[in-house]
Amino acid sequence: MTTRAAAETTGGVQLVDTPGRPARPAGYWERVIRIVDQAPPLTDDQRARIRAAFHQPESRRAAS
Repeated sequence: MTTRAAAETTGGVQLVDTPGRPARPAGYWERVIRIVDQAPPLTDDQRARIRAAFHQPESRRAAS
């Protein structure tokens, strides 16, 4: 098991204890979900750019 311990599950989202960070205030994830639901959908170009950013070869990550 890692150093992170599962604290609880709220609305299907597992909350995790992170050393050095305070607990989330009540209603935190509900606010996050509400904000995300109001955002316009991503375009195909935006999805491709995000996907490319997370799937770069290790050599490019090491260079940055």
